[in-house]
Amino acid sequence: MLLRNCFALLLVTLLAGCAGLGPQEAVQGQGTAQGWRAHKTEVAAIDGWEISGKVGIRAPSDSGSGTLYWLQRQDYYDIRLSGPLGRGAARLTGHPGDASLEVANQGRYQAATPEDLLQQQLGWRLPVGNLVYWVRGLPAPEGKSSLTLDGDSRLARLEQDGWTVEYTRYSQQGAYWLPERMKLHGQDLDVTLVIKDWQPRQLGR
Repeated sequence: MLLRNCFALLLVTLLAGCAGLGPQEAVQGQGTAQGWRAHKTEVAAIDGWEISGKVGIRAPSDSGSGTLYWLQRQDYYDIRLSGPLGRGAARLTGHPGDASLEVANQGRYQAATPEDLLQQQLGWRLPVGNLVYWVRGLPAPEGKSSLTLDGDSRLARLEQDGWTVEYTRYSQQGAYWLPERMKLHGQDLDVTLVIKDWQPRQLGR
């Protein structure tokens, strides 16, 4: 009886330790599962923000840098880039099932997904749907992910869907610790993002 009770207690403890981790998350690094759980819960509640900063892009055909402005209101996004790759200004807006891209001196284009638009018009294979999570320092909920935590139980490195995201600096924005500098490495595209201004919101409350 004592042995069975001890086994049951051990099982409950292990299950409690895994609660809050995604079913497809492999976690390693310096941080703790409990710390990551708490951080993830806090940051996942953010469903709106305004971000401004700088972006550097390296693609097979060209590379460059520019400025970024990103407005997110739950499922609606408005992402504006100025200057990268010498293409002038570009504005990506939309919501699930409908995306629009405006490129200076070229016109306005539409498609079902932002990924299709960027691929067709700019030649970039950028997982915009995942970026909504990655920019907050979270793995996207769909698909397997490999997480490496820093000493504060926040993401230091994320591998997901053929991309590697390195988080090199965080900053405190009110009650949240959010990425300030991150590097994304894809098969044929590298992106460096430096966020100068973070304005997180909880719109769903």
